[in-house]
Amino acid sequence: MLIYSQPLELTKFLAAIDNFLHSNFAPGWAIVVEGILVGAMILVMYALIALVMIYIERKIAAFFQARLGPNRVGKYGIFQSLADMIKILIKEVIHIKKADKFLFFVAPFFVIVSSVLAFGELPFGINLHALDFNIGVFYLLSVSSLGIIGILLAGWSSNNKYSMIGAMRSGAQFISYELSAGFALMTIVVLSGSMQFSEIIEGQRYCWNLFNGHLPALIAFIIYLISGHAETNRGPFDLPEAESELTAGYHTEYSGLQFGFFYLSEYLNMFIVAAVAATLFLGGWMPIQIKGWEAFNQVMWYIPSWVWFIGKAGILMFISLWVRWSFPRLRIDLLLNLEWKYLLPINLVNMLVMVMIVLSGFTLTDLFPALFGN
Repeated sequence: MLIYSQPLELTKFLAAIDNFLHSNFAPGWAIVVEGILVGAMILVMYALIALVMIYIERKIAAFFQARLGPNRVGKYGIFQSLADMIKILIKEVIHIKKADKFLFFVAPFFVIVSSVLAFGELPFGINLHALDFNIGVFYLLSVSSLGIIGILLAGWSSNNKYSMIGAMRSGAQFISYELSAGFALMTIVVLSGSMQFSEIIEGQRYCWNLFNGHLPALIAFIIYLISGHAETNRGPFDLPEAESELTAGYHTEYSGLQFGFFYLSEYLNMFIVAAVAATLFLGGWMPIQIKGWEAFNQVMWYIPSWVWFIGKAGILMFISLWVRWSFPRLRIDLLLNLEWKYLLPINLVNMLVMVMIVLSGFTLTDLFPALFGN
């Protein structure tokens, strides 16, 4: 029998907080306080992960370009991202004279709220998720789509032609690749038979969906990584922010904390894409388990579940950065052709093949229940 409550897991700590609140507050107030604590923790993790990712990307970019990267502020430059955050917080917010002030101010909040809502759905470990809806995948696709509203508002309200062009490019790119990302995730939903993240992870105890779904799962995995990379406006899909053409794209006119919102959300969206891929394709926080190897399985459980999750997501983020610093920027026509003429048709056929595989019972868990069954 597998034991979840290992020393480095946080289940006992979370249970102790829950017991303390319910023993000292009325049930309604205990739930309110828990909600506030969860919201505060999500915001803290949001900021910390963004700072860590900014530092890691700078170091990885330096590695690919044969240079050192940040190496002055703190040992190995580890406090460089913190210094940049403080600089953004204290920087003056420049008011644009002919901008639509209300929409210009509201736009960054659409982007940041969209990524925070998606961030809250991620299962970081055993009982480490703020939300666990039975329509979790659908919820994630819905809230993550709100960010494009902020980008379009930012480009239009800036009263700047370069910002508007960047926003239009971003809208076309995001809406196009959102289709492929959604269909790739639906392919795994068909395989798993559930949209709830906890059930999808539990279904991958002995075999990840990447292998359990045969070739269609591998194709969906590759398409999702490409589509997710394009949705985050990362190179070679960074046309909306093409510095040589549009200065900074849709956020050209933003400064100070308002620019910081766009900056943070871009990095967190990259983490969210990697985390969702790790959850649906690579077992999420579930450690490597082999049916019948109880001693091996128990040793794997001594590694905390959140370490497995961060490790899997980290590998996918490294691949994303590798792609960014290895390929040149695509032209807008080639970028849209890739989606509408190749990825989307392949995705639709791939999902149909997955439906036939599931109906025929051809998955590994059905073919070899003694080895891969739950």
